[in-house]
Amino acid sequence: MKLRYYVGLLVVGIGIALLITFFSPLASSEPDGLEKVAENEGFIMEAEDAPYEIIADYVLPWVDNEDLGTILGGIIGVLIVAAIALTAAFVLWRLRGAQRSTAGGAGPG
Repeated sequence: MKLRYYVGLLVVGIGIALLITFFSPLASSEPDGLEKVAENEGFIMEAEDAPYEIIADYVLPWVDNEDLGTILGGIIGVLIVAAIALTAAFVLWRLRGAQRSTAGGAGPG
């Protein structure tokens, strides 16, 4: 398929993910299923915190409006994940092209 198709698909996918972040303040504040089971079964206190947090609880401390902070945190998260995925895809694409050129085939593209 053409590169233009993939770029369009990528733009639409990231656009949908960004659009969904605007609804993140409407998400339930109740614990998710795994957390609820841990509470019910009494082993929630054994859980460990993540070794790092880029945006803790998707809230930005310098934004006074909690809903706006949640939306901005989600947008930043979407962009970070997209950047990592695109970087990985580009590296794999280049490696594939390098393997083809050493095997006598055509380069990437």
